[in-house]
Amino acid sequence: MTGSVIIFGGTRGTGFQVARLLRKQGDAVTVLVRESSNASELEAIGATIVRGNALDRTAVDAAFASGKFRAAVNTLGGKRGELPRPDIEGTRQISTGAQRAGVNRVLMVTAIGAGDSKSAVAPYVLEVLGEVLEMKTQAEIILQDSGLDYTILRPGGMTNNPASGTAIKTEDHNCMGVINREDLAALVVECIDDDAASGKIYHTIDPGITREAPLQRGVKSSEDHGD
Repeated sequence: MTGSVIIFGGTRGTGFQVARLLRKQGDAVTVLVRESSNASELEAIGATIVRGNALDRTAVDAAFASGKFRAAVNTLGGKRGELPRPDIEGTRQISTGAQRAGVNRVLMVTAIGAGDSKSAVAPYVLEVLGEVLEMKTQAEIILQDSGLDYTILRPGGMTNNPASGTAIKTEDHNCMGVINREDLAALVVECIDDDAASGKIYHTIDPGITREAPLQRGVKSSEDHGD
């Protein structure tokens, strides 16, 4: 496929792993990075850095104008209580910016528990993260209503362990599980040029990880749910 990939939310976590995997397979990668964020790891893997905030239309337009892109990847998240939420307003800016730039393919990482998947998570997850999941639901709706060629990937509990290579994506929206970020990134990369992934919402889990996510068990932990 011609054209490179632009990533929003690529300085850490899943977004950085997506950038790393794309560079490893020889793809050109551009990442929009806030002025205050450290981009040294991205620079070390050969990613192109554009400085700006994903909440700023001018910055998003400049990022899209910086190259010829076949797809955009959105892994934006936010901290509890942060307003405006990057994953809502950022998704709005990315979606409209992609339309203006003629970039039709957008992939987004949200979380199991968003949209039609509330039944997949335990009551404690909704108690702790209900507001966050509702915001991720809003972000999904923004992308779905944009008219763009989208794919949404929902992880459940996530770890920073090395990739296992056994993670899967499923259209079963009652499915819940744990996944390593590196494996989630591999699934995102796999979907970028996959026509069969167009218009799909996938739950992403690793069947090889048999333990439940801490929040699913009703236990607070540093292990994340979603990205």
